[in-house]
Formats: sequence, structure tokens, C-alpha cells
Amino acid sequence: MNVIVCIKQVMDPEAPPANFKIDPITNRMIALFGVGLVVDPYAEYAIEAALKTKDVMGGKVTAISLGPNQVRDIVKKPLAMGADELILMEDTAFAEGDSWSTAYALAMAIKKIGSYDLIFCGRESSDWNAGQIGLGIAEILGLPSITLATKIEIVGGKAIVKKVTDDGYEVVEVSLPAVITVSNEIGAPRYATLKGVIAAAKKEPIIWKPADIGVTMAQIGALGRCTKLIRLFQPVYEGKCDMVEGETPEEAAFNLFQKLREAKIL
Repeated sequence: MNVIVCIKQVMDPEAPPANFKIDPITNRMIALFGVGLVVDPYAEYAIEAALKTKDVMGGKVTAISLGPNQVRDIVKKPLAMGADELILMEDTAFAEGDSWSTAYALAMAIKKIGSYDLIFCGRESSDWNAGQIGLGIAEILGLPSITLATKIEIVGGKAIVKKVTDDGYEVVEVSLPAVITVSNEIGAPRYATLKGVIAAAKKEPIIWKPADIGVTMAQIGALGRCTKLIRLFQPVYEGKCDMVEGETPEEAAFNLFQKLREAKIL
């Protein structure tokens, strides 16, 4: 079973909002201080799903990450957790892409890898929360896809997937190869072992440039965007307090009821 898992290096989403600001000119988020880099937490669930599949079925897990200036100690985490290979698509041309240009670059890299049974992605990323990359890869490669998986079993060349819905869950069967986005209900990602950390430190990632995956600059990154970001901003939350009074507790309760009805809360 050959499994590919897409990961991403992001600014730590657990950092306080006060540690960030928005540049209104460039529409970019800027980290002010004390914000580290991590493997996207949603991607860690995808790594766990890939490793669980390998635990049962055997085979190989290849992690792939896109973006410039990727910190080796960060993006090697899948290797430390148990992945077999790490491919870094590392070039400034990959920067500032939207969901389409990023999915296209990843799809072309997966196409170059050639042999795969499953492609795992996180349900979304913690920086943009778009949840479009996995579906984009599936569309570009012409593969079936299932989102929000919480459990995956491989039976007779098919994946039996339990997926989250708004009011419970569904069980879906899909032929392989397929793309599956993984939800956090899959279970907590495993810790990297000391043996895994040492092995990851010794293993060098494979580096691919745009030419290696057969794409032009106009198809990837900022030049390949299909969307335009009009405005990026931090929402402002304002609170208002109205005092509800009454001559008696009963009258105060009735007045509160009236205000809640007026506000269409009740």
C-alpha cells in the first residue's frame, strides 16, 4: 500500500491573536513576536491516518510539503513519526498561491511520484481554513474523494470510510486510488519516538523545483492564482450590556423574556 500525505508548515495557530497583525497594504498576516512554526495540526491527523494504514497494510508512506523556506526540524516531523520519505517542493515560485494553484502543484508532484493507492490531506489548514486542497487534488487527478474521515479500513482494493456529517456520520465505500481528507476524530496523532527523531535527523528530504514536476511559473504560486484576495482583516467584537429591571423578581424575569423575544433569541 503506497500512501501519500500532504502536510504544511504554518505559524503556530495556538499563538495568541495579539501576536499577529494584518498589513492592510499587502493583505498579509505578520507575526510580531513569540510565534513559532509547526506542522499544521490538521495535517498531523492526516499523517496519523496514513501511518495507521501502513500499520495494518504495510507499504510506504510519503509526506509531501510545498512552500519556500521550510524549516527542516519542523517538516521532518512525519519522518520522526514513522513516514518513509519526505518530498519538499521548495521554491519561491510556490509562494502566495491560492487553493487552486497549490492543489495543482501538489497534484503534479503526486503525478510524478506515480505509484499511490491513497492520498491523505487534513480536513483544512489552520491558517486559511479553506478545506479545498484535498478536493482540488482529486479533481485535477480525476480521482474519487471523501471528506472528513474519522475511520478508514482497506478491504479488497476499496476503502471503507466513516465520515462526519452535520447530524452524525456516514459510512462510504470508495475504490482505490482515492483522496481522503481526515478529521480530528481519527484519533490523536502519535508521538515521535526517540528512534524516529534520530532516524529523521539523518534522512535528507527530496527537493523538487517547478521544473521537476513539469509546471511553469504561470501555473503555480501567486502567478497561478484563480482568486484575488480583496481584504484581509481581524474582526472586531463589540459587546453591549442592557440592564433589565423590574419592581419584583417576577417583573424583571418578564421584562427579560420580552427583550429576548424582541432579539429573536427565544
